[in-house]
Amino acid sequence: MIGIKDLEVTVEEKVLLNELNLNIKAGEVHALMGPNGAGKSTLAKVIAGHPSFKVTSGTMEFDGKDLLELKVHERACEGIFLSFQHPLEIEGVKTNTFLKTALNAKRIYNKQEQLSAVEFVKNLKSSADAVGIEHEMLNRALNSGFSGGEKKKNEILQMVMLKPKLIILDEIDSGLDIDALKDLSEELQKLRTKENSFLIISHYKDLFEHFRPDFVHIIKNGTIVKDGSYELAQSVFEEGFSDDSKD
Repeated sequence: MIGIKDLEVTVEEKVLLNELNLNIKAGEVHALMGPNGAGKSTLAKVIAGHPSFKVTSGTMEFDGKDLLELKVHERACEGIFLSFQHPLEIEGVKTNTFLKTALNAKRIYNKQEQLSAVEFVKNLKSSADAVGIEHEMLNRALNSGFSGGEKKKNEILQMVMLKPKLIILDEIDSGLDIDALKDLSEELQKLRTKENSFLIISHYKDLFEHFRPDFVHIIKNGTIVKDGSYELAQSVFEEGFSDDSKD
């Protein structure tokens, strides 16, 4: 799905990621953990193509293509989805208009016919029902006045409709209470298939208990220093990010 080799990333000549390696196959759920400032969100943004970051060396391949050659919108159309820690409120743009524009842009990129208004509305309503979003919310400005849980559900709705191949969740559990987190985890579990993959960035045990990763990676000072199974995450929850992570 995605292969990253010896990646180095800088911002204003400051190295943020250094000799970072990561491979994710289709159907896998990976978790990225590390102290604040270790480079977790930086990696997520670099994969998505954020213009503030400069890749100075290394390679990134996505589904057999050179990711570094693709623009931001091309990466999205190829199937990369990055969630927001705090989804933006966009006044003047209705949720349904946003979704229709995004979906048809992806279809055009992949040389598919655009959905008709009738087809789109049918798809939108059935997807909203599956996620548990009231139809009335679809006519409101994107995320405007939504609660934290509603904003996260709206992102789940985007995933359901866009069907991305690689779903990057950057602290999607931020600001959610226990019940909302459980609901979110159940929706993520429904999205999981043999064809897509997840990269989850989180500090919280509750999310991983409900949506358990297959592989866990510890990042420090911009590089992945340790890989393991779910048991590695459990040891972090119990002991924190100890200095012997390279052992």
